[in-house]
Amino acid sequence: VQLQASGGGLVQTGGSLRLSCAASGGTLGSYGVGWFRQAPGKEREFVAARSRSGLTTNYADSVRGRFTISRDNAKNTVYLQMNSLKPEDTAVYYCAAKLSIAVVTSMAGYDYWGQGTQVTVSS
Repeated sequence: VQLQASGGGLVQTGGSLRLSCAASGGTLGSYGVGWFRQAPGKEREFVAARSRSGLTTNYADSVRGRFTISRDNAKNTVYLQMNSLKPEDTAVYYCAAKLSIAVVTSMAGYDYWGQGTQVTVSS
């Protein structure tokens, strides 16, 4: 499966963005999905994940209550709704998919990656 992330941009503190990750060559309903991010000079970190069934989600402590991961099977797309954005959310955001029923928060657990989309939050 190929993943294409989009929706990044420049937003002020407190604003919102919705990232999209469109899949081709496979059905996202067959995959667990996740979002990760990498800020300048830092390692890539886990943001959010959703199980293949959609019944289970997991979030990093830093984004819980502000970000929501969801999936639209009809559009074969996974989303990351980001609200109450903070300057520390500034990073390149990556979507990922894996052939597993579990929710996985480790990068190593993912088989497929999108190319990343830049999110910049100004103070």
